[in-house]
Amino acid sequence: MVACAPTAQTPAAPATTTPAIAAEPGLPRVRANDNRRPAGRLARDTLRISLVVRMADWYPEADDGPHIAVAAFAEGDAAPEIPGPLIRVRTGTVIDATVRNALADSTITVRGLVTRPASARDSLVIPPGGSARVRFPAGAPGTYFYSATEGVEDTLVEREQLAGAFVVDSSSARPDDRVFVMNIWGEPLDRAAPLTDANYRNALAINGHSFPYDERVTAAVGDTIGWRWVNPTQRNHPMHLHGFFFRVDAKGDELRDTTYAPEARRLAVTENMGPGQTMSIAWSPDRPGDWLFHCHIGFHVVPDARLDPPPPGAHQYHSGDFTQHMAGLVLPITVRAPQGWREPAEVNPRRLRLYVDEGARHGRAPRALGYVLADGSAPPPPADSVDVPGPVLVLYRGQPTDITVLNRLREATAVHWHGLELPSYSDGVAGWSGIGTHVAPAIQPGDSFVAHLTLARAGTFMYHTHLNDQEQLTSGLYGAIVVLEPGRRFDPATDHVFVAGWDGPGGLPPHIAHVVVNGDSLPLPLEVRAGVPQRLRLVNIGLAYRLTFSLARDSTPATWRPLAKDGADLPPAQSEPGPARTALAVGETRDFEFVPPSPGEYVLRVTAGPYRFWSERLVAR
Repeated sequence: MVACAPTAQTPAAPATTTPAIAAEPGLPRVRANDNRRPAGRLARDTLRISLVVRMADWYPEADDGPHIAVAAFAEGDAAPEIPGPLIRVRTGTVIDATVRNALADSTITVRGLVTRPASARDSLVIPPGGSARVRFPAGAPGTYFYSATEGVEDTLVEREQLAGAFVVDSSSARPDDRVFVMNIWGEPLDRAAPLTDANYRNALAINGHSFPYDERVTAAVGDTIGWRWVNPTQRNHPMHLHGFFFRVDAKGDELRDTTYAPEARRLAVTENMGPGQTMSIAWSPDRPGDWLFHCHIGFHVVPDARLDPPPPGAHQYHSGDFTQHMAGLVLPITVRAPQGWREPAEVNPRRLRLYVDEGARHGRAPRALGYVLADGSAPPPPADSVDVPGPVLVLYRGQPTDITVLNRLREATAVHWHGLELPSYSDGVAGWSGIGTHVAPAIQPGDSFVAHLTLARAGTFMYHTHLNDQEQLTSGLYGAIVVLEPGRRFDPATDHVFVAGWDGPGGLPPHIAHVVVNGDSLPLPLEVRAGVPQRLRLVNIGLAYRLTFSLARDSTPATWRPLAKDGADLPPAQSEPGPARTALAVGETRDFEFVPPSPGEYVLRVTAGPYRFWSERLVAR
């Protein structure tokens, strides 16, 4: 949860400044900005906007909940807003912006008020009480943002509540999409003490509110939904949609945006947004129910993400109420059913039984939890040990499958079938998944739950706990799902699944989490045949870390061909052979085809930044 160092400043853009004036007394209350109303006043081809940075009280949760004094953008004399006022214009518009610094003791550096695309970050440096004016053409269509920093660089704090969306529409656009901005404020509780999760307080918000106090999006079956997401924070946010695929139409950042050609637009259920990135996505629900769109970094969606988190082990972590066991960067979605809608009937479902067990501790994690797939009609004996990850579930496209989950733990759990297009009630979010009052409960000790899986496509997916994630997930409650085409057979000689997870909760450096792949940090060599295509299915289901998978022979990168992401086949333009190296955010899967050209030894590695976690030898004969 440590803040990253801010990017170094670039030379200041031309601006005019005025003498300092006295700061305004008192602290107004921040208004959460839902980004539905563009700011400023448009006259012909010019948008005039007056922005002010002032101190205000921010209530990111309940209106009468915990609050913090922060610097926030306001439009003129209006209430300060988080995120900052939405700047949204058509291409060809000229922006005439005045920015005033109403802070009493801090210089601000404002960025993002510049024509797009831009080659470098601009800077307006404004002293306390001063102001600056800039005038510039908006530039190319896309999703961007503007932001400000206070005072001098401080690597121990995050102040990313000082940011707002800047959207440029095409000249012919009729905007009917939504804009969502993530904002984060954070600082240590005790600067003199070591920086740990317990010694860090933060607020994580979408359009100014943390879950469960944020907006609940509603839609209808068949709607076409367009979203623009902005990440002006210093953290990665792999954004995950439950139950559906979305189409990635554009990716950008503070300076430029790239709209993909129709043939290059891929599908995803999880898309990573790096620091300072933006994206435009579209999706259309074909099933009603309650769903989620959330960051898949475990620390960003659990009770610890609250401004004043509950103590470790509190009831919120195990609660069957999703407003208690989740918090932070979570956007709830309700899709309304059309009149007369009924759940499609299952025909001859395949039936499996999956037990949730605890065994003897055998790794770094304080506990050893795992999934056991029943073999035959008799339940497996109570486990002295469990395998991590859980068994690879080999299923078949188009074959309805009922999985009965039987909980033999001493605590409640829930299972999310990540990436599968299935009925909402089976999705696995306790206290939320379902339709109306028919809501899935947590699976209590000694109880069971039947998940009805509809398997719309072949590919690589995953299943994992969706309750008390920090403990249950890092203790082993996760596994891979391989969905095959009807009539195909899973051949472990040519089809290889690599599931990366955490062995224990880890923490901040130097107590870095221990990442294992297939539950073992010291795997045996994997023998393959030269000249024979090998399918490598890569899965990342830790709490955090964007992992890099690479395959090399000696120091020379191997060549592989990308096949799929999140279980969806890639467009041809993104499926060309290339160097065997890819980054996987939490909640993503990727499939590659690797054909060893000749006998020899290759090494598959998993790293994150300077940390090398795991490697395995692939010996081609």
